[in-house]
Amino acid sequence: MNRLIKINVVLLLLFVVANGMAQQTTIYTIGDSTMSNKANPENNPEFGWGQVLQPYFKDGIVIDNRAVNGRSSKSFIDEGRWESVLETLKKGDYVLIQFGHNDQKNQSPERYTNAHVGYRHNLIKYVEETRSKGAIPILLSSIVRRNFNENGVLIDTHGDYPLVLRLVALEYNVPFIDLQYLSENLEKSYGVIGSKKLHLHFEPGENPYYPEGKVDNTHLSFLGATEIAKLAVNEMKIKVPNFLEIVK
Repeated sequence: MNRLIKINVVLLLLFVVANGMAQQTTIYTIGDSTMSNKANPENNPEFGWGQVLQPYFKDGIVIDNRAVNGRSSKSFIDEGRWESVLETLKKGDYVLIQFGHNDQKNQSPERYTNAHVGYRHNLIKYVEETRSKGAIPILLSSIVRRNFNENGVLIDTHGDYPLVLRLVALEYNVPFIDLQYLSENLEKSYGVIGSKKLHLHFEPGENPYYPEGKVDNTHLSFLGATEIAKLAVNEMKIKVPNFLEIVK
């Protein structure tokens, strides 16, 4: 009898361990190219900030970066990408939601959304369906573009999209990370010239990945992606319940 009890105890412990492993926390990131993983990271100087998140979290926390270049809140749903997240999303997981850059492209019907109509509707859909799985949605405004005018003033390019996202976060009591504001301060702290290091600025022949040179004020270098990831994680420590339990 004692031997049978011991076997049952061992089996129970194995079940608990296996179940714990199966239930490890996953952080899904959904968004556009400023967040997505880039091909050829050994050579490619462009990085998405979701690509560099993993080191900020404890062992066992999985970053599943589903962000894709060029996607809007609409196209991410229409292409079935959101449905594929829902298939594996489970209680206790997190979903970081950052759209806006491509929603404003009114020459692209497959991506464009009216900020106050389609965009708002899609954000609410992401929030409600995340919560239906017992997971935690987090809304993040888009990072700013490096858009300084001739007087060195950083000019906004996102219109009403960050405002609508903020209002959805308030109405639905969702943790809100204002990366627009935080990244604006970051750009200004580096200055008009220094902020080029946060993005992709190369003279012809300077970088073998861009032999003809590159001027890109939207997408991020490794430095830029790392700086944004730090800002996002630090804010989530403050704004997201229980987040301190999973970060280093």
